[in-house]
Amino acid sequence: METKTLFVGWLSWNLRWQDLKDAFNEHAEVVHAKVIMDRETNRSKGFGFVEFASVEDAVKAKEAMEGVELDGRAIRVDFAEERKEAE
Repeated sequence: METKTLFVGWLSWNLRWQDLKDAFNEHAEVVHAKVIMDRETNRSKGFGFVEFASVEDAVKAKEAMEGVELDGRAIRVDFAEERKEAE
């Protein structure tokens, strides 16, 4: 299932949300970008999420950014899975 949000993995530990937003903004309008940080160390966990204005924008950005090198690492891009509600 395609969503407006992409999962981005294999991020450099140095990459921050603004870097992620800037990189993806070159291909489609980014609504929100987030790099997931470890609560205890405040270091990047090496993955994040990028949300777009539409599914079409997400598809375009995914195709353009899959395998692209950001800060020395080839990133992995896929559609994010919706979170399941805790039962």
